[in-house]
Amino acid sequence: MHASGAPSFDVGAFLERVEAAAPIEAVEQVADALAEWVGARRVTFLIADFSGRALVRLTSTGPAVEGAAVEGARSRSEEHAETVPLAGSRYEPVLRTQRIDVQALPDGDRLIVPVTDRGDAIGVIELDVPGPAHPEVVADVAAAAHALAYVVIAARRHTDVFEWGQRTTTFSLAAEIQRRLLPSSYTCEAGQFTLAGWLEPAASVGGDTFDYTLDRHSLQISITDAVGHQVAASLLATLFVGALRNGRRKGLELVEQARAANDALAAHAAPGQFVTGQLARIDLQTREAVILNAGHPLPLRLRAGRVEEIQLAVQPPFGVVPGQTFLLQRLPLEPGDRLVFLTDGMQERNAASLDVAQALVDTAQLHPREVVHALGDAVLHATGGNLRDDATMVCLDWYGGPPRLRSSEFGSDPSLASAEREPGGA
Repeated sequence: MHASGAPSFDVGAFLERVEAAAPIEAVEQVADALAEWVGARRVTFLIADFSGRALVRLTSTGPAVEGAAVEGARSRSEEHAETVPLAGSRYEPVLRTQRIDVQALPDGDRLIVPVTDRGDAIGVIELDVPGPAHPEVVADVAAAAHALAYVVIAARRHTDVFEWGQRTTTFSLAAEIQRRLLPSSYTCEAGQFTLAGWLEPAASVGGDTFDYTLDRHSLQISITDAVGHQVAASLLATLFVGALRNGRRKGLELVEQARAANDALAAHAAPGQFVTGQLARIDLQTREAVILNAGHPLPLRLRAGRVEEIQLAVQPPFGVVPGQTFLLQRLPLEPGDRLVFLTDGMQERNAASLDVAQALVDTAQLHPREVVHALGDAVLHATGGNLRDDATMVCLDWYGGPPRLRSSEFGSDPSLASAEREPGGA
């Protein structure tokens, strides 16, 4: 029990309570637990929608919290979803800064608390507590919100309710397929780096994807763009991303992954179908990175306030040349670097007014999660909301770490080209 007179929050008991309930009841269990531990009233969970521009208040009974600025509601069976636009709301700075908002009420305080896992902003919980919120109470609610992040991640494997709530617009079949190709978390904070990705979908899905995976010694990143639109592009992207993941999970090195995925396209895709893309690997021990470029727009690097394209040798897109051997190039990295990988949707003719380099300078102080959202907003503004192709971006902040022995992949292999010394050309 702490100074407020309420019992201290017990994470273990909380998780046992949630696990004893059905996945669909996870949020209700959180509300009940907070009511007992901190005397909370009107506890609701708001999940970030897939547009990144709104939160969705999920409830199973009753209307929205009084005074909430909602713009429509949806219902499915006993589930209710109410959309709350982020712009200008009290929720926006909570998601952006990941800081708790405390608002004084006549009969207590209202808390808005971020629900986040490794930088992935899942949403917020909003609740009222009697009297002034003591620091111990705020700390307990923050702990509960952190635990709720793990609860939601686990529970949504077993139910569509969270996914349904996040869909404030109807998905086409192509978008449904494309969604399955993206990582389950768009953001990852991992000590030596922070990474965030975002896809701004066009009305006609264009086959963009991004992916990443982290193991004990390396971070691997991919960004790809399948030719075509709608279901055909999504199916082509499915074939390619599936082949990449299959090779990666077999333990193949980057060049072998690329070759296997390239040959899968050559063997199974229709003539004329191809995928552009970049595959990168950062060795977390040596702090060295390599990249291969298959017909894709060049990445950008923000270093010491200056943005420049990283010049890479450009090879044919995946699926064009069966048996293609891809060139592995060095990707120079220094602590403090910010790298941005993007697809050509950021460079479409109707986005000509968008200065991506200046946008990166303007957002230099933002978290990568906010950078990719800002770039998405910028391309939508530049195109008047009329995207002709998907616009996808991945932002990597590299902090580095203590160097160790060099790994064999980065030895004196003469086939490794320096990204700084190989501008253009195959």
